[in-house]
Amino acid sequence: MNPLYRDTDLVLSAEGVHRSFDGFKAINDLNFYLGEGELRTVIGPNGAGKSTFMDIITGRTRPDEGTVKYHQADGHDVDLTKLPDYRVNRLGIARKFQTPSVYHQHTVFDNLLLSLNRPRGVFKGLFYRMTKADREEIESVLETIRLQDRRDELAGFLSHGQKQWLEIGMLLAQKPRILLVDEPAAGMSDEETERTGELLLSLEGRHSVVVVEHDMEFVRQIARRVTVLHQGHVLKEGSFDHVSNDPKVKEVYLGRQAHG
Repeated sequence: MNPLYRDTDLVLSAEGVHRSFDGFKAINDLNFYLGEGELRTVIGPNGAGKSTFMDIITGRTRPDEGTVKYHQADGHDVDLTKLPDYRVNRLGIARKFQTPSVYHQHTVFDNLLLSLNRPRGVFKGLFYRMTKADREEIESVLETIRLQDRRDELAGFLSHGQKQWLEIGMLLAQKPRILLVDEPAAGMSDEETERTGELLLSLEGRHSVVVVEHDMEFVRQIARRVTVLHQGHVLKEGSFDHVSNDPKVKEVYLGRQAHG
């Protein structure tokens, strides 16, 4: 175990992970440790392996080597590399992609209702009736994503930022233990970006959250611990100041970003 996490309960650990595509090493001996309730930001230049790593965690891609273990609350470990994506999701690992995916012809409230972590299947769905606990859960999520006043509005009429918040709410309704969020600030106004940061910060301690992001001002807002990926490997890890002041990080990422 990484000594940094000696006194922290781990929820996820990846060790010695490799993945190549037609000879290109997308992931190269990657080691990554995520603590219970931690908010982690992952940055890196294009091609650094960020998306591939998220794909491996969620069962969309198999590594060539290495292990990715999900440490369950009951003390048992699950090797995620052996599972298909739907089983990874059922364990409590949810992923939000960059483009929001909501039910445009349904209200905000109904989007959350459809996302609740409840018994699935055609037969059970036909006879489902919303309970008091379900309503309370939806109200709690609406408060978290700050869309209480839009509950009866069709999701298709929401702004881009509001759709992003709704989709995060839809994932929260599933009560995930780990939430993976891909570039949530992309395409947002400054005000929406700030509110998105506040939303993610509010999840700290309740969920383990990994945010993949390019916008360094946004990273500065939410940063607790930052992991920098470069050529499929962890280049640097630490606080925002520790990472952003590192000469190698400036060379491979921050300097490149400053020039477009």
